[in-house]
Amino acid sequence: MRVLFVTHSFPRHSGDVAGAFILRLASAVEKTGIDVRVLAPSAPALANVDTIDGIDVRRFRYAPKQWETLAYTGTMAEQVGDSFRGKAALAGMLSRGSLAVRSAAAEFSPDVIHAHWWFPAGLLALGSLSSRPLVTTMHGSDVRLARRSAWAPMLFRRVMAKSAAVTAVSSYLAREAQAMAGGLKVQVEPMPVDIALFSPGAAATRSSDRFLFVGRLNEQKGIALLLRALAATTSGASLDVVGDGDDRIALEAGARTLGLGARVRWLGAQTQEQLVPLYRGATAVVIPSEGEGLGLVAVEAQLCETPVIAFRSGGLSDVITDGSTGMLTPAGDIDALAAAMDALIARADKGGALGRAGREAALAHFSPDVVARHYASIYASVKHDS
Repeated sequence: MRVLFVTHSFPRHSGDVAGAFILRLASAVEKTGIDVRVLAPSAPALANVDTIDGIDVRRFRYAPKQWETLAYTGTMAEQVGDSFRGKAALAGMLSRGSLAVRSAAAEFSPDVIHAHWWFPAGLLALGSLSSRPLVTTMHGSDVRLARRSAWAPMLFRRVMAKSAAVTAVSSYLAREAQAMAGGLKVQVEPMPVDIALFSPGAAATRSSDRFLFVGRLNEQKGIALLLRALAATTSGASLDVVGDGDDRIALEAGARTLGLGARVRWLGAQTQEQLVPLYRGATAVVIPSEGEGLGLVAVEAQLCETPVIAFRSGGLSDVITDGSTGMLTPAGDIDALAAAMDALIARADKGGALGRAGREAALAHFSPDVVARHYASIYASVKHDS
């Protein structure tokens, strides 16, 4: 069997976390005996024909070289919204990308096309007019786009109607998609995580009173709420903040106003490899965001046997079972979040049992071989039905 992956993100550097998901899935699927090719947009300094970790990659041109910046950076929405250049580049991506899918289907002759993110990959498959069965996977940002845009719901429903199978990385995203397209059947299938990189360290290296936040420093990730919760704790715990964003200066000032200047370390963005010792050394990872599509940080922490405290919101409820594999508090409730942080420090085992149970759950759901077997079954099913 042959499967063509269509995506706007594929790893060009170690910080391309979304692309790393797609590469990891492609590699795992190939180990089941399926031939995978990836089609993605071009970008400066990237070859149009490439091989990454044994995966055949083709990239299509869609604009003048200096304009080909929409993919791989996670800033497509900002670029399109801010300038004529961004809008023109997006128009080129949609038109030339559709032609590229048609050409790839003719050359590679896939049994199935797998679009990652309904926008833009699902639209490219739709525009290609290909008769190959389409599997569309929603990762989170694409669902938020469909909810918030005036024009997107109609296009979303067209892609869903074209898809022989639809998957989402969490039950939260599945429900959101079903709310926008009545009667839509969505299978919940998470993406695989690097279980070799994220692993437990020595218990003696874990701090007894230092929490960790990992994420963009913006309103959606909820870091401002976490700072207020930290100020409300009674344990005197500290916090390491990993990540960058436009709100960093304001957040640092807010931390000082709350009297947290000496208790918060701002570490900036870190590579996946640099994150591992930070996970292993933290008392717990705290995730104060709402509406997360999945909650990758929670999974990575669990694989390191680090307890996770999070708001009961979005895809995090798929990852964490309250009191068993982590701790969940009401979304937006700062006092409840502070109380959970104090309660974890007060536990005799400092959350060790939660960490061990979390790792077992993460391995059962996010191991590459488990996820690949599920997708191989989906591909076989849609091929058979076509």
